Amino acid sequence: MSPIHAVQAVLQDTPYLVSFIDDQGHRWNADEPEEVGGGNSAPTPEGLILSSLGACTAITLKMVATRRQLPVTGIRVELQLNPDGKPIAGNDIVRRIQVEGDLDEEQRRQLLKAANACPMHKLLTGEIRIMTDLGK
Repeated sequence: MSPIHAVQAVLQDTPYLVSFIDDQGHRWNADEPEEVGGGNSAPTPEGLILSSLGACTAITLKMVATRRQLPVTGIRVELQLNPDGKPIAGNDIVRRIQVEGDLDEEQRRQLLKAANACPMHKLLTGEIRIMTDLGK
């Protein structure tokens, strides 16, 4: 059974500055740019989504490379949300992965397959249901 991940988001006095804490005690923030009234003191919610996909991709590739003893010396994942503007329907994420190391085409193909199977990729491309309750 998969672990249940939990995060609490709290917004208090500072406009648009949201503080997070997860079930393991990690803390981080999100904010909005100054031009929309935020303080630009932390990534936007969109940036956090992209960073989750980027982190998951890089970690997954490193795990696969280590397990298969592939000569990977570095991984860079660049992500953009809707780089050509907001589509009429849905959203587009462009992910560019650079893997450093002396890899042949078959090893690169295996890593691309692994990137497309990372847990965040599956979450973002699969069906998502959000149950919302507005407490009293």
